[in-house]
Amino acid sequence: MALLERVSTLVRANLNDLIDKAEDPEKMIKQVILDMQNQLLQVKTQVAIAIADQHVLDRKQKESEEKTAEWTRKAEMAVDKKQDDLARAALERSMSYRTMAESFERQVADQKQQVENLKSALQKLAQKLAEAQAKKDVLVAQHRRARAVSKANDAQFATSEHSTAATFDRMKDKVRHSEAVSQATTELLQDDVEEQLATMDKQDRIEKMLAEMKAKRG
Repeated sequence: MALLERVSTLVRANLNDLIDKAEDPEKMIKQVILDMQNQLLQVKTQVAIAIADQHVLDRKQKESEEKTAEWTRKAEMAVDKKQDDLARAALERSMSYRTMAESFERQVADQKQQVENLKSALQKLAQKLAEAQAKKDVLVAQHRRARAVSKANDAQFATSEHSTAATFDRMKDKVRHSEAVSQATTELLQDDVEEQLATMDKQDRIEKMLAEMKAKRG
């Protein structure tokens, strides 16, 4: 996720080093704080969205589980009335909802992990922002004193200036060119033989469930 990469860059940033190499330390520290505030707002928004998505997935999982139980009861009712065809159809529907419930369960687990990652990033960035705000005046003052002492000659100053430009170029590249790494999944189409075998297996499972249900209900 590009957002988390940008946040990670800001969290790892060495404030003392940034200020020490900046041509305009006051401007630099203000920009760093502004960047952190902007990213903090974005992470807060993403946390809220991720939590909302988790609630949606939770609800869908529960609905699928309720549907599984509902169609199981309908299958039992059909068995009681000697309606085997209806019982089979109800069991097939129950299996379908059970599969959906299991899928939502996995999605909920993944979503919870994402929420935790975002919350962790939010906490770290908030701490880094507080650190930057607390150190702002001290860092700027330290830098001014260091700059006053370090101006021994023009050549030394020019070298420092060149190094600063290179540092900022690298920093800009990391921030602006962060890209999210995404993974694509490909759906594989099964041939007719595989589909037939899968159908047979499903029917066998339904017949077994029907027999067990009939046996339990006398």
